[in-house]
Amino acid sequence: MLKLASPSALYIHIPFCTNKCHYCDFTSYVLKGQPVDAYLDALEQEMIRTVEELPPQRIDTVFVGGGTPTVLTPPQMERFLNAVQKHFPLASDVEFSMEANPGTTDVDKLAAMRAGGVNRISFGVQSFDNGLLERIGRIHNVDDVYRSLDNARKVGFTNMSIDLMFGLPGQTVRHLEESVKRALELDLPHYSIYSLKVEENTLFHKLYERNELPLPPEEEEYNMFLLLMEMLKKGGYEHYEISNFAKPGFASRHNSTYWRNESYYGLGAGAHGYANRQRHVNLKGITPYMEAAAERLPRLETHDIPEEEAMEDLMMVGLRLLEGVPASRFAKQFDGKRLEDKFGPILSKLMSDGLLSAERNGEDTIYKLTDRGVLLGNEVFGAFLEG
Repeated sequence: MLKLASPSALYIHIPFCTNKCHYCDFTSYVLKGQPVDAYLDALEQEMIRTVEELPPQRIDTVFVGGGTPTVLTPPQMERFLNAVQKHFPLASDVEFSMEANPGTTDVDKLAAMRAGGVNRISFGVQSFDNGLLERIGRIHNVDDVYRSLDNARKVGFTNMSIDLMFGLPGQTVRHLEESVKRALELDLPHYSIYSLKVEENTLFHKLYERNELPLPPEEEEYNMFLLLMEMLKKGGYEHYEISNFAKPGFASRHNSTYWRNESYYGLGAGAHGYANRQRHVNLKGITPYMEAAAERLPRLETHDIPEEEAMEDLMMVGLRLLEGVPASRFAKQFDGKRLEDKFGPILSKLMSDGLLSAERNGEDTIYKLTDRGVLLGNEVFGAFLEG
């Protein structure tokens, strides 16, 4: 019997950007001419309706993503963050993260963020090569990165992360090595380093279909991944998730909620939420979202997740974490059912192929990716769907 429970994680989407990057398929709209204040009104209405429908007990993590949340002006930022504090009971040790683009974070805005409770910033740097930044549609440059980080430190931020990308058009192993080197010189507590995925409805997808996107060869991308893992490990960072590295104590608590397949509130245009084995997606267009939020929860669709699908989800996202999936976590989420009873043959095959290991921890068994499994993660995750 599924026990009803309110999430302790909160995601909020701010869908405005200064421009649309060539690889981005997120729900985002160029800021100019957008009704930002009216959107914030609608967002607060969704907050009110959300806590009425599923009252939160305590919020341990908040993540504000986009879009680019830091395109809000300082007064808009203050207003938005006050609404979050008003409607959600934030824990005293809450991890309150916000995405930011270099060049959109002056001291006044950062001060408003800090005063409003934000205590962790994730900067979308992507590369320390100005030519590559221009090629992928970013409008900041490397100087903006250093300036933004300095501004954040000035107002007291210490928990900061930057995103980098590899497998970019025209990128080489040398390009990536230089970017990772410069990133490590910043001595930040956290780094996220993702490979490019060419998504539909992006400029890059159109170029790819016309054979006009000069992506690195597969072997080159493989070597990039090996290099970045080696450099981050030498730099003293724990490789705690396939694409994420942290100093001890600085792994992203909010994102770990997703990877453990735990529940979370999802608010804002195009946002996803998951609670009590039910997923929802919000309306994506700004006007449809605002019109709906004035009358009801602005859902595009809501659907129940069958137990079997939830089990597959847990394995596919959970094994992204290098801590692995304990059999006890599976049993806890699925009313005492045994992981081995559901996926025994798949686990055995993956272990015999050298992609998974099983480690005993007292009465528990923890299934983890091996070093080879990290490199062939998609093959591991896909096995749980095929099974």
